[in-house]
Amino acid sequence: MTPNLQGKVALVTGGASGIGLAAVERLIMAGAQVLMTDIQDDKGRALEPRFGGQMAYQRCDVLIEAEIEDAVAAAVRRFGGLDILFNNAGQAGPYVPIEATDADAWDRTFALLVRSAALGMKHATPVMHGRGGGAVINTASIAGMMANCGPTDYSAAKAAVIQLTKSAAAELGPLGIRVNAICPGLIATSIFGVSMGLDRNIADQMAAQIGELAWRFQPLNKSGAATHVADAVVFLASEAAAFVSGASLVVDGAYSTGASDPWASGLFAVLEGAE
Repeated sequence: MTPNLQGKVALVTGGASGIGLAAVERLIMAGAQVLMTDIQDDKGRALEPRFGGQMAYQRCDVLIEAEIEDAVAAAVRRFGGLDILFNNAGQAGPYVPIEATDADAWDRTFALLVRSAALGMKHATPVMHGRGGGAVINTASIAGMMANCGPTDYSAAKAAVIQLTKSAAAELGPLGIRVNAICPGLIATSIFGVSMGLDRNIADQMAAQIGELAWRFQPLNKSGAATHVADAVVFLASEAAAFVSGASLVVDGAYSTGASDPWASGLFAVLEGAE
């Protein structure tokens, strides 16, 4: 079944770059109208003319509940409702030994990755219920499923997103709302550079280098791209996945089979010129 999202309205958080932007592109290609949010205002506003009336940008810091609530309201005001929520905003912090963990940084990671997804569902649920149902997709990670795939706080938060997805799917299913997670693997985005403590602009440049190298660290001889994850988002948002809820869809080129070198000592070492 070819995904058809004609007449559907989607809200994508963290949509100005990387996986979020690829999802915006794919959702619009499938026929949806998209309210895209981010805190990268220059990038977000510059994208509006590219998509014409199919996409509108609104600033939303997902650490602030009122801004999440307003983003849902903005989707209703601009496009008449909300059918699809892609809780994608987030980033990984630098690797920090567990004995050096900062409590405030830990709390911020969970607020950014877990709390924001819960609050997104909180405010989207009444609108979706009023339209007869909807689809929620949460960005998790293979780091939430196995060790050596990310910083400890990030990995623990992504594991929480997977469980949040299951619990919400059980609760919201009777309302006609499906809730699923996507677990990306080595996808060429700026999140890797940011997790190394690099400036956002430098991290964006590093994404291309990751795309050239990532295939070496997974069984599938192909580098992962944001579009691969975006295609999975469109699938989970569509009627092609009408009986799929509470699932965590892995998009990782078989990395999580355990047949690869650990992320931190493999890919990062290459990027740092250690190999």
